[in-house]
Order: sequence, then C-alpha cells, then structure tokens
Amino acid sequence: MEQIKRTHTCGDLRKSDDGKTVILNGWVHRIREHGGITFINLRDRYGITQVVVDSDATSSLLDTAKALRMEFCIAVEGIVRARPDSMINKDMTTGEIELVAKDIEILSKSDVLPFMIDEVQKDGTPVIPNEDLRLKYRYLDLRTSKMQHNIILRSKVAFATREYLTEQGFLEIETPTFIKSTPEGARDYLVPSRVHPGTFYSLPQSPQLYKQILMVSGFDKYFQIARCYRDEDARGDRQPEFTQIDMELSFTNREEVLSVTEGMMQHIFKKTLNYDLPAKFDRLSWTEAFDLYGSDKPDLRFDLKMQDAAFMADLSDFVAFKAGAANADSSLPRHKRSGLKALVVKNVADKYSRKMIEALESKAKLYKAKGLAWMKVNQEGIFEGGISKFYAGKEAEICEKLGAEKNDLLLFVSDEKWQTACVAMGAVRSQLGKDLNLYNKEDEFHFVWIIDFPYFAFNEEENHWETEHHMFTLPQKQYWDTLESDPGNVKGDLYDLVLNGYELASGSMRINDPELQQRIFKISGFSQERADKAFGFLVNAFKYGAPPHGGIAPGLDRLVMLMCHEESIHEVIAFPKNNMAISPMDECPAPVDEKQLEELHLIIKE
Repeated sequence: MEQIKRTHTCGDLRKSDDGKTVILNGWVHRIREHGGITFINLRDRYGITQVVVDSDATSSLLDTAKALRMEFCIAVEGIVRARPDSMINKDMTTGEIELVAKDIEILSKSDVLPFMIDEVQKDGTPVIPNEDLRLKYRYLDLRTSKMQHNIILRSKVAFATREYLTEQGFLEIETPTFIKSTPEGARDYLVPSRVHPGTFYSLPQSPQLYKQILMVSGFDKYFQIARCYRDEDARGDRQPEFTQIDMELSFTNREEVLSVTEGMMQHIFKKTLNYDLPAKFDRLSWTEAFDLYGSDKPDLRFDLKMQDAAFMADLSDFVAFKAGAANADSSLPRHKRSGLKALVVKNVADKYSRKMIEALESKAKLYKAKGLAWMKVNQEGIFEGGISKFYAGKEAEICEKLGAEKNDLLLFVSDEKWQTACVAMGAVRSQLGKDLNLYNKEDEFHFVWIIDFPYFAFNEEENHWETEHHMFTLPQKQYWDTLESDPGNVKGDLYDLVLNGYELASGSMRINDPELQQRIFKISGFSQERADKAFGFLVNAFKYGAPPHGGIAPGLDRLVMLMCHEESIHEVIAFPKNNMAISPMDECPAPVDEKQLEELHLIIKE
C-alpha cells in the first residue's frame, strides 16, 4: 500500500461510489469467515463498513486477514462494490456497498479485550460491563456506539450554546480556576501553594463572584462553559468536577434572563436533535410546585396532581388525619402550615395489590411520612380496603371533591408539617409515574420554570435564618422593608429551570447595593468581620457603581444526560470519576512522594 491515510471514513461510502478505489482506516469491529471468504466490519466514529477479502485474494492478503483480531487498528485499500438489492443491509448506513480489499496494513495490534465493544445478547439487548471495569478501560468504553453518540452530542450542544449566545451579543470570558476559598455550601477542593507556605487556593464551585465582578467591569453580557468543582458525595447526576453554561447580564430583569435561556434551549434542541421546544416554558411558583407535585423539580411529563384533602378530617374519627388538617389555611407562612395530601390514581384499583401499595408506603416513609393511607373505589362505587371502614357511606362526597371514580386508587399522606407531607407524597407520585409509565410520549422534554422561592430557611440546629440560595441573591423588592421582621415570608428574585424532574439550571437577580448586602449577611448570621474576610473583594467592587445584574447557570452534563435519555452524567463525560470519586483508569486520587509534600510544607496525618 503506497499510502495508508484514509480517503474516506467508514460512514461515507454509498452505492454512488461503486467502482472507486478508496482507503479506509479504523478498528476491526467484528470478523468472520464464510466459505473461504473473510468479512471484516471496519469501524471508526463515523460508522461501519463491511470489508471483504475474497478467497482468490493474494496469499499475502489472505495471511494478513487471518492474523486480524477484534480491535486491531488497520488501513484497508480496496474497490467499492455495490451489493445486490437482495443483500443490502438496511441496519447499516453503508449497507448498500462493501469494500473488496486489495491490501490491508496492520497499524497496531490489540491485546485480548476485557470486554467486547458493543456486545449484544441474542435478543439484541446490549451487554453492559460493570461501571468500574468500563472506567478502568475508558478508552475502550468510549469506542462503543452509545458513548460515541453521547460525546459527539455533547460537543454539538457546546457548539450550539456558543453559537446562540455569541449571536445574542454575549462575550465568552474565562474566570480563574485558582481562587480564594469562600463558603458556598459544599466543601472546596484546596490546592496548597508552594510559594506561600500554609496558604491554599480553592478550585471554584462556580464562577459566581467573578462573573458579578465582570458586570461591575462593564462587560454586560458574559458567558462561559465553565469547569466547576465541589467536594460532595457523588450520585447519578453529580460528581466532583462538572461543567455548567454560566451566564450573566447587566441592566436586566428576570424576564430577560428567562427569555434568553428559553431561546438558548430552543436553539440547542433544534440544532442538535431537530426537536422543537415550545416558545415559552411553563411556570410554577415554588409553593405551587410543592403543593401540586411535592417537589421544586417536578416531572411534568405526566399530569398527576396532588390535592388538598383537609376536608376528610371532619368526615370521620380517623385520628391520623386530624394532625394533618389542623392548620389547613394555605395563607399561612409555609413553615407554619400543616398538610393532608391526596392522590387519585385513575383506573388502577384492580391492578394494585396490597404488596404493591406497601412498596409505595415504603417510599413515602423514606421521605419522613409516618405512613401512606389508602382505599379503592370498587365497581359499585364503594370504598374498600385500607382506611375504607372510616369513610363508609361518605363515598359520594369524597369522590366528588377529589374527582374520583370507579376503579380509582386513593392515596393519602398526613403530617403536621405541610412540606413533609408534600415531599413524601411527591415521592409516591414520582414512583407511580415510573411504575405505570404515565409519561406522555409526545412530551419527550418538558421544561418548567420554578419561581418565587422562599429567600430564607430556618436552621433549627443552629437557631438562625440562612439563605436558601447564595447570599448575593436579590430579595423581591416588596419584601425589603420586612427582611428582618418577617424573614420567613420573604421571597427571592430567583428561579430554577427544571427538565423532566431534574433541576437543570439555577439563577437569580443579584444584589448590587452594598447596604442591602450587609443586611443579608447580618440576617444570615455572618458577622461583618467574617463577611469582609470571605467576600470583601466583591462587596468593595459594589461600591464603585455596580449595575443591576442577574444570571443563570444550566448544567451542561445534566442537559446532555437528559438529551441522551441517560440516568447518570457519567454516560456523557469522557473521563468521569466513579461513585467513590475515584478514577479507576489512572487511579487518582493517589499518594505523592515525600519530596512533593516537603516542597508544599505539608505533613500527612495518619
């Protein structure tokens, strides 16, 4: 072979290329012999092409073909041959042709594989090795069709993001990855300084403070596809290092931030998936989200709403419902309400056994409910099972108020704390969505904005108020006069974007008044000295004409995860850590030698 550089990729060739002499480079995906003919499926990231070594090939070519094994990296020169119509492989984009090999050169060999690339069972189900094995040999795992698809889509999403925001006048500006450690919720990853012994840099949990300083600097539209770091326990949609689409605008308001974000998502989905999102996303207040769905990140792909069932406490002497309905006035502050919540699950009473209902009760108890009460409406419209004996004869009134009908399953959670009842029943709702596959197939991606969040939450252990979001969030203006006197009722000018039950983005309008900022520090138990030490450089910047500003930061990993219909961000990150925050491939984190520790003035404490 005079040259080995490819002329085409393994996804290029079609019937129109019949008769052409071409060179392909790639990996041996599968190899088989049949009747003296060798068939090689050659793969690269663009596709798979079938290469044929005919039985009358040269002895040298036949010997090379016999030496091939899976995942050998090879170059093939050959002539494109159209397949007869009866032999076209419709499962391959290149299925109209095959490449008749004239020469094969082995570029590199492969050891015996720890797992097969794209192995499937007889029924077509993919064989997925355990995660640590996949991560140890991530370079092989990344060759699989799923991972190739996911990483390619991630690249396209990042490009579409840059394309849209640049067109909207945003500037892409990098912020530091070595910063001062500030209290932002999670633990920081610290980097010791060799030059200044005993001091540390921190890896940023987000570019929050720096993007606000950029607003003070006059760059009114900033974005960055930013790497962020948080030392917290891993889970499916979280790991130590992650990426967010960080945005900030000056001279803006909530409506503009939401509109820009909606436009960006519409552009991303259309450009990468050819999927049309609605012009405007749904909106729910934080209170509505909890009251109807039991979560501030509700999955709205199915329309199963929780209902207030406080009226049932007066219809019987069922004691468990009395506490839940004790303070049923929805006008009360959220931290003083109580709750008796109901779910009516349509037309499933005959399908749900006692054992299945007990599984739902376990889910409710996992979220601090004392139990899950239930009863069924039978075909005669009579209550049966569970707590039905307490409500015999009251079927008509209860069914009318709850919208229940024959063969419906009625579920109840009662708790003196409104939010506990909501969260527990929300977990049951989510489980029902999965168990009954209630999702609307035409509503593949359902976005919803959650707005009007409580600004403060009361920390009962430390007996003080603290901000629900970060301390630079702007309280809604109508509450400025009552910040100190009634913090429990203050709402923040902040917003979350939720997609299919996942919090995809969080943002807010920011404080730009140093005086207002000091009030928030004080309410949150931050002394002047502590605030100056942690955030003094930001507050000082606010003294020099800080503009009104606000922003948002969608998680790129979560976004791509949901677009790929995956359940873990590990499936859309090229080199993730496992659930123990370890990389099995390069075995980090790892010890360092004594000399490095001495240079950093560090001692390891056993």
